[in-house]
Amino acid sequence: MKKLLLLALLFAQTAFAQRTILYCGKLVDVKQLQVMTEMSIIIEGNAIISVQKGYITANPADKIIDLKNRTIMPGLIDCHVHLEEETSPDRMVKAFTQNQADVAFGCLQYAKTTLLSGFTTVRDLGGSGVNISLRKAINKGLVIGPRIFTAGKMLSSTGGHGDPTNGLRHELMYEHDLNTDVVNGVEECRKAVRQRYKDGADVIKIASTGGVLSLEKDGSGAQFTEEEIRTIVLTAKDYGMKVAAHAHGAEGIKRAVRAGVASIEHGTYMDDEAIELMKKMGTYHVPTIIAGKSVADSAKKPGYFPEVIVGKAIEVGGLIQNAFARSYKAGVKIAFGTDAGVYAHGKNWMEFIYMNEAGMPSLECIRAATLNAADLLGNPNIGSIEKGKWADIIAVEGDPSQDLKAMSKVKFVMKGGIIYKNEN
Repeated sequence: MKKLLLLALLFAQTAFAQRTILYCGKLVDVKQLQVMTEMSIIIEGNAIISVQKGYITANPADKIIDLKNRTIMPGLIDCHVHLEEETSPDRMVKAFTQNQADVAFGCLQYAKTTLLSGFTTVRDLGGSGVNISLRKAINKGLVIGPRIFTAGKMLSSTGGHGDPTNGLRHELMYEHDLNTDVVNGVEECRKAVRQRYKDGADVIKIASTGGVLSLEKDGSGAQFTEEEIRTIVLTAKDYGMKVAAHAHGAEGIKRAVRAGVASIEHGTYMDDEAIELMKKMGTYHVPTIIAGKSVADSAKKPGYFPEVIVGKAIEVGGLIQNAFARSYKAGVKIAFGTDAGVYAHGKNWMEFIYMNEAGMPSLECIRAATLNAADLLGNPNIGSIEKGKWADIIAVEGDPSQDLKAMSKVKFVMKGGIIYKNEN
């Protein structure tokens, strides 16, 4: 009899493997753009195995998480961050005073802050290469942070936005070790993409126009030829990577779009022709409105930026939101991205407010940071709460379909079935 009881117990444990069940008061369906009520999400391991109406009856081994007073949605995705840094008046000085180990220890807090703010996945678009090591450490479970798709180092032409020797004295301007991410001509472009692949990058980032926070006088001029960009795109495709193009000026945007980049970052001065090209090519716009507003505010503080940056920051900062409004209304595909690091990490949610102000409805803003962002990344396992998807799930206090400020009140964070935050 005892043996039979033991066998029955073992059978019961096998039959009812432990699941995690989330009881959801409200659940955002990012595909249908609706908010459903009284739903259950069933999770095994790192994946969602079922989403059901009502609060289902649990098995004895199940773990129940009561989120009946919360709004649940897929883990958020920020398609433009810089986890190695954060804005400060001494940003330029840090480039010459910090070792890679200093950068690495600093980015641990930025990564944790980002995840606990509800962003379970990010695309890191440029740093020193420490971002690749950070991705590896997070994947191994050594440190806490979001799932990272990283570009490693950004590629730039000589004197371009990503040329780290802009503004330096002559002997430093030609220091070889400072110019490893500077390329000119199709052969150098092709080789650089292959090197990024070798380094472990997931995506390629280029500066197809000038920028704001670099020591160059022009923030809008085109800085790669179309042939160079096409070479980068085709080589990246050979290695299974997409290309993101930092681009403010209209000509640089159009060259990048015609050459086949996956996304335009910022897009400040895009004209009607650029918008039509983006629609035709299916190119995503990643607007980064909060970055524009942040640098414009910082530029008004005496001594915060070098003088060559101040004018660019104030001008560009006032235009990015309008560029987004135009591209969205015209039907360009939008993916959420903020340029985190240009402002303080953890405030990524403010981009939702600015997108909504510019005319995008609340639930569409959330879809841009979930389903659309996953599509841009090319990862079908994230971006929605459905059977078979990875269990990246967050919960907020309030209803963001009625008030997007609820996105600042993240109370629950799960990434890959692991709970990192639960304030219930």
